[in-house]
Amino acid sequence: MTGPQNDATRHSTLFVLVVALFVTNLLISNVIAAKAILIFGYPLQAADLIFPISYILGDVLTEVYGFKRARRVIWIGFACNLFAVTAIGLGQALPAHPDWGDQASYDAILGNQPRILAASFAAYLVGEFVNSTVLAKMKVWMAGKHLWMRTIGSTILGQGCDTAIFLTIAFYGVWPNDLLLSVMLSQWLFKITYEALATPFTYLIVNKLKRAEGIDVYDRDTKFSPFAWGK
Repeated sequence: MTGPQNDATRHSTLFVLVVALFVTNLLISNVIAAKAILIFGYPLQAADLIFPISYILGDVLTEVYGFKRARRVIWIGFACNLFAVTAIGLGQALPAHPDWGDQASYDAILGNQPRILAASFAAYLVGEFVNSTVLAKMKVWMAGKHLWMRTIGSTILGQGCDTAIFLTIAFYGVWPNDLLLSVMLSQWLFKITYEALATPFTYLIVNKLKRAEGIDVYDRDTKFSPFAWGK
């Protein structure tokens, strides 16, 4: 690779694969989020084991393909999640067959309260856009050096926003404040640690994609509004 290139308009098979993994991870995370777990004594959700992968893939998309394409993928993920939630809600609302006795289980695992859904959607959009924006701007400031610093720094801010927004909207006034803050801190630290441990993997994927695609996008003239589609 001879140097940084402009944003490519083509959608390669590799790009589509990363997008598919991003969306799949997001949808699965929302399904398994219903289960509360303990990891080394820290209270987490089952989704916390894989949801940080969405941020890693978001880092890969922004680092390789630039903020413009990452912005489209974030909105694609939002639309797919909205479709999934609508379909699950429709299945929940439809009358059950008399011989099917698992409606309560369906509701417990797949059903979502409006407050939880609002928290999830708001946290996702803010967190992902903060993460992508910070990484893209840091790449320009650092002239493409120190990828580890960009991925971890963007995760600290992005996952911080995601965790704080979700737990505050979903559980403020429901959980005691000390419990809410404890869960918020433990989840945030877990996600940062996850990102840090995954840094070698991120380097590997980013370098392979840059070589295979022949691109390395710098967002020098990009408009960083979430709503500036294609600009």
